[in-house]
Amino acid sequence: MTKLLDLSFIRQQFPPFANPEFKGQAFFENAGGSFACKQVIDRLCTYYRETKVQPYYPYSASTKAGQAMDESYESFARYLNVKADEVFFGPSTSQNTYVLSQAMRGYLKAGDEIIVTNQDHEANSGAWRRLAEFGMVVKEWSVNRETGQLETEGLKELLSDKTKLVTFPHCSNIIGQINPVKEWTKLAHELGATVVADGVSYAGHGFPDIADLGVDIYVFSLYKTYGPHQGAMVVRENIMQNLKNQSHFFNDKELHKRLIPAGPDHAQVAAAHGVCQYFDAVYEHHFDADTARGPAVHDLFRTAEKARLAPLLDYLKDNPKLKVIGSTDSENRAPTIAIVAKKVSSPELVKRLVKHGIMSGYGHFYAARLIEAMGIDLEAGVARFSFVHYISDEDIQQLIEALEQEL
Repeated sequence: MTKLLDLSFIRQQFPPFANPEFKGQAFFENAGGSFACKQVIDRLCTYYRETKVQPYYPYSASTKAGQAMDESYESFARYLNVKADEVFFGPSTSQNTYVLSQAMRGYLKAGDEIIVTNQDHEANSGAWRRLAEFGMVVKEWSVNRETGQLETEGLKELLSDKTKLVTFPHCSNIIGQINPVKEWTKLAHELGATVVADGVSYAGHGFPDIADLGVDIYVFSLYKTYGPHQGAMVVRENIMQNLKNQSHFFNDKELHKRLIPAGPDHAQVAAAHGVCQYFDAVYEHHFDADTARGPAVHDLFRTAEKARLAPLLDYLKDNPKLKVIGSTDSENRAPTIAIVAKKVSSPELVKRLVKHGIMSGYGHFYAARLIEAMGIDLEAGVARFSFVHYISDEDIQQLIEALEQEL
C-alpha cells in the first residue's frame, strides 16, 4: 500500500511555516533554494554556540566538532548508497564543479573528447567547456529545439573511442524532465568514459541511489535539499585516484580536503547532517523499521509531488494565454514548471503574482544556453514555479487562481 505524506508533520519540521510573515503566501521558488529544516538550523546554531573551534583536536569542544562533521559524511553516504570517503562538501555546486574540472586535468589530455549539453545549468557546462583551452575537444549534445529534451540518439552520435568525459543533468531546472541517467551512463561506460551527472534540480525531490545510477560523479546543492548553503558531491573511489589534488600539497592524502582548495566550512558541514536527520524523522513517522530507508523517503516525496503537480499541469497545458516549456506529463518530470505568457512578460507576471501571495521567480536561471536554444528571449526569460513535497493542495489552487487573474 502506498504511503501518503503527512503534510502537517512535514510542515512542523520547517520554521517558515510557523512564521507570521509567511502566512497566506505560497512558496514556488524552491528550485532556487528550499526552506531549511529545523534539524539543520539547530545543528548550525549548536556548532556556533558550543563548538566553534578547529575540529579534530583532543579537547572536548574540538572533538565534538569533528564528530559533528563526520556524522554528515556518514549519513549522506548511507542515503546516497556510497562510501563516506566518496562524499565531499564544498562552497557551492558551481565552485565544486569548477574545481573538479581542474582536477580532471590529471586524467584528461589534449585530444580527449568531452561531451557537454546545452540543457544544463551553467555550473555543469561552462567549467567543462573551458577545458578546450588545454587542448581537450568539447562536443555539444544539443536539445530538441521544440521540446528542450536531450535525445539518446544525439548522445550516440557524439560518442567515440576518444570520449573520455560525458556530463549531463539528472533533471533540467527549466523543463523539469527527469533524464534516463542509467541508460546514458551505460552508453558512456561502454566506451570507458567518465560520467558527471548534475543532480541539483533532482536531489531536492528525493536523494538518488548513486550506486544504482552508476554515475562516477554526482553533484548537487544542499541549500536546495533543505540544508545549509553548501554544495555536495559524490566522487567514486576509482575516479578519485585519477584526479589531481586541488588543496595544499600536504593535504594530498586527506580525501575530504583534496577537492576543497580553501578547506571545508566546518559549521556548515556539521549542519548538513540535519538533512539526513530530517529524512530519518520522516521515515520513522511514516514507515515500519523493515522498509528500506532511502528509497522509502524518496518515493514518499515523489508521490506527494506528483499528486500536486498533475492539477497544475492540467490547468497550464490547455491555457491559451501561455506556453509551458517542456512536457506537460506529470509522470516523468520534477515539479519545476517554466512558462512564457503571451501577453505579459515573465518579470511583470512574477511581479503581479506577489499581490496574490505567490513567491516565484523569472529569468534564465543559469540555463541560458537552453533558453537561447529554444528561441526564448534571454533577457525576459521564463516565469518559473517550482515546489517540493511540503507544498499543499491549497498552495497549488492559490497559484492557479492567481494565474487566472493575472495572465
